[in-house]
Amino acid sequence: MADRIRAEVAEIISGELKDPRIGFATVTGVDLSPDLHLARVSVSVLGSAEEQQRSLQGLVSATGYVRHELGVRLGLRRTPELAFVLDHTAEVDEKLETLLEKVKTES
Repeated sequence: MADRIRAEVAEIISGELKDPRIGFATVTGVDLSPDLHLARVSVSVLGSAEEQQRSLQGLVSATGYVRHELGVRLGLRRTPELAFVLDHTAEVDEKLETLLEKVKTES
């Protein structure tokens, strides 16, 4: 179910949301609560910390629309509440790669 939600939310964000605050956002994962009442949607956003926060604000303001569309598309009796959170994994990976290259160069 989490994969279906991830795919649909990604499609809604990229294809239907027109909020100028939302930059290039990628849905990286969805964590569902055991009772399926809450879906934590992890989103990676390119740009500075300020641009990431603006994108997150845009997504939070569109939560109602995204949740409604998700319920319609998946035909769910009860659509989980959505909570958007920033995923910083890509940034951490990039920093780690830079450090590894630095160590390799110094050796």
